[in-house]
Parts: sequence; C-alpha cells; structure tokens
Amino acid sequence: MIENIEVTGSNYKVEAGLTKYVEKRIGKLDRHLPRQNRKDVVVKIVVTQVNREHGNKYEISASLDIPGGKVIAAKDEASNVFAGIDLLEAKLDGQIRRFKTEKTNHDKKGIFGRLLKK
Repeated sequence: MIENIEVTGSNYKVEAGLTKYVEKRIGKLDRHLPRQNRKDVVVKIVVTQVNREHGNKYEISASLDIPGGKVIAAKDEASNVFAGIDLLEAKLDGQIRRFKTEKTNHDKKGIFGRLLKK
C-alpha cells in the first residue's frame, strides 16, 4: 500500500470520505511497481471544481514521484469526483505497468535459462 498520498482541492473542499476512497484505490497501485521503488513513492492528487454551462465538472490530476527521478502523471475530467478517481486509477495502472516492463530485466533466469543457454 502506498503510504504517502496527498489529496488537495482547488475550489473544492476535500472530505474524509474522498481521502479514504483515494487511499483505497490509488494505494493499491504499488503492487505493479518494481519492488525496489515501492517504499518511497509519493502520490499527489489535486481535485479542481470547474463551473461549466451544463453543470459542475471536476478535473482530477495525479502525479506519482518514483525514486530515481521518474514521474508518472495523469489527468482526467468527470462529473463525479469518485468516477474521476476510478478513471485516474486505470490510467496510472497502465503507465505503471509500462514503466515496470521497461525497468525489469527480462534475462532468462533459473534452471530453464541455464538449459536454454546450452
């Protein structure tokens, strides 16, 4: 579970229910991070309420600061804050998976790798 999650609001008051929901949904993304990067990840989420002609919308942006200088960011807009968090989770999940596959060494290891080298 990601420990360092900061939820702030711009033109929006962040309530305890939203903070708990964000910790539940975004906090579980650490399972897709490489093991050496799991501890020190910092997540910053900003919720902005935007008044539009057809009703209020919420712009939600998130950034994951991964040790080593990598920043993964996503931004989305939704009519419901909780739906926006779900959309952000899906976007961040895909980006984290892509980061992990780039970072992971895919050399053949173990007994099968040794058998294939012969």
